Amino acid sequence: MFQEPLTLYKLIVLYMLNRMSFPLTKAQIMDFVLEREYTSFLVLQQVIGELIDTDMVKAESIRNRTHLIITDEGRETLAYFRHRIGDSMRLDIENFFSERELEMRNEISVTSSYDKATSGDYEARLTVKDNGVSLVEISLSVPNEDIALEICNNWDKKNQDVYKYLVDTLF
Repeated sequence: MFQEPLTLYKLIVLYMLNRMSFPLTKAQIMDFVLEREYTSFLVLQQVIGELIDTDMVKAESIRNRTHLIITDEGRETLAYFRHRIGDSMRLDIENFFSERELEMRNEISVTSSYDKATSGDYEARLTVKDNGVSLVEISLSVPNEDIALEICNNWDKKNQDVYKYLVDTLF
């Protein structure tokens, strides 16, 4: 009996990942499930972990976000069990996406990360993508980790201004 709700939660996660043309973050999925009080944080963590362990979902960590991508095996499983997700649940998911798709796409499209370079400096990598195509990729070498972190944080907030400046200046 305990397994049945877990199966439904797994199908919800697979459905959400399959529905979008871009990866979703773990936080985005949690927002949907937890806002509607379908289950608890710990159960959802378990569900996502099991989906990753069974290769139905691939997880990729980018800075402080975990991006989730449905695999071919996850799509096959969803196709077989899709009928177990009720119409009202699917409508709930569709409404969630229609309200937040642009915001969610922006979260995934704008990335930043940094690493320590062999020279001892830090390299901040800043990217903006649209439908998987890179619009901007910037790599900056800076003297310390604090500056690299600040650049990454500011990129999340100011990437549109920087992109507009580059286009205006270079064209």
